[in-house]
Amino acid sequence: MAQVLEFKLPDLGEGLTEAEIVRWLVAVGDVVAVDQPVVEVETAKAMVEVPCPYGGVVTARYGEEGTELPVGAPLITVAVGSPDSAAPAGEPAAEAEGSGNVLVGYGTQAPARRRRRVRAQLTAANGTAPAAPAPAPVPEPAAPEAPAPSGPVPVISPLVRKLARDNGVDLHTLRGTGPDGLILRADVEAALRVEATVQAPAPTSTAHPEGTRIPLKGVRGAVAEKLSRSRREIPDATCWVDADATELLRARAAMNAAGGPKISLVALLARICAAALARFPELNAYVDTEAREVVQLPGVHLGFAAQTERGLVVPVVRDAHRRDAESLTAEFARLTEAARAGRLTPGELTGGTFTLNNYGVFGVDGSTPIINHPEAAMLGVGRIVPKPWVHEGELAVRQVVQLSLTFDHRVCDGGTAGGFLRYVADCVEQPAVLLRTV
Repeated sequence: MAQVLEFKLPDLGEGLTEAEIVRWLVAVGDVVAVDQPVVEVETAKAMVEVPCPYGGVVTARYGEEGTELPVGAPLITVAVGSPDSAAPAGEPAAEAEGSGNVLVGYGTQAPARRRRRVRAQLTAANGTAPAAPAPAPVPEPAAPEAPAPSGPVPVISPLVRKLARDNGVDLHTLRGTGPDGLILRADVEAALRVEATVQAPAPTSTAHPEGTRIPLKGVRGAVAEKLSRSRREIPDATCWVDADATELLRARAAMNAAGGPKISLVALLARICAAALARFPELNAYVDTEAREVVQLPGVHLGFAAQTERGLVVPVVRDAHRRDAESLTAEFARLTEAARAGRLTPGELTGGTFTLNNYGVFGVDGSTPIINHPEAAMLGVGRIVPKPWVHEGELAVRQVVQLSLTFDHRVCDGGTAGGFLRYVADCVEQPAVLLRTV
């Protein structure tokens, strides 16, 4: 006899209380295997595929695409142990016992053939499957979506598809500005602005539109809450200094000319940060407000600001103090690519102890960034540009960068912060300083 098991939205990471359904990967009536991803959700930190710990027939889905569910709310129900839940030929049999899986790759079963969708029945007319009869009353499944026009649409991001669908934009009518014609969020938003202009009232109209309302949720909502909390709780201060980066750039060029993997500039800056934090551990810390204690941390987990299509995220390089320049370069590249593709896991976005913010890529010289709560400090790096500079007693054109340090004044005073920033500047100006201290 079949048993209907309810799978609830699991806890997907630190401090996450809800998630938005982006895309269902199964329909009512589908046969699912243990640990098969059943839905793609967006949390405040990442896009996550949620696997089901049960194998059987999907009897109900809770929540339409675009709706938010709190952690612990019912997600789907699965009938296990019924004849309908038998696996098709060539597939492993569905298991009645759950794996305890929460995130993809964390379960006890191998993740083979993850995206295979097996329908109990097929309807030749439109390719959709009707709901299989369930042994218990279940919510009525959502009506199938109308078939899209023929021909592939060059869109990767499900968020872009959702934005277009919610606003009635036909993706087939857009020309993407991304690589190989890829349709980006900016393309959909541009189409919406054109439509709004066409539909706008004439200049003689007395209408007073309120403007566009953008919900503070997902990544943007998480950033807003974290920055607001940082401003509320952390008495921050900022100091800055100009540094001659000419020798650092020469050292990098020499390293890359020697053959082997190329070393990135941000990797060298990360090495400098790790060395500076070893000399000034007060800044690799956080404040425990309840205990009224400063907690200095033994290892450096270096966060770095990454601007993506979904907004600002801060991936974390684990154990940065133990990595060489080559390892740091590879890890920065991996995390950056995952951030742009929306594949960062909650674990890769949490646990940082210090943040490196290279805002020079935006063409600006300086900034006073807000500390990434609950960390104690953030190093900002502006653009490196040729400027007049006194070098060895003579005026010369050198590659100059502005460095800024925003720090929690509770963990240290200006002398410590200034000493940290001066050491970083000395390493930038004379990379041999770093070699003498590591």
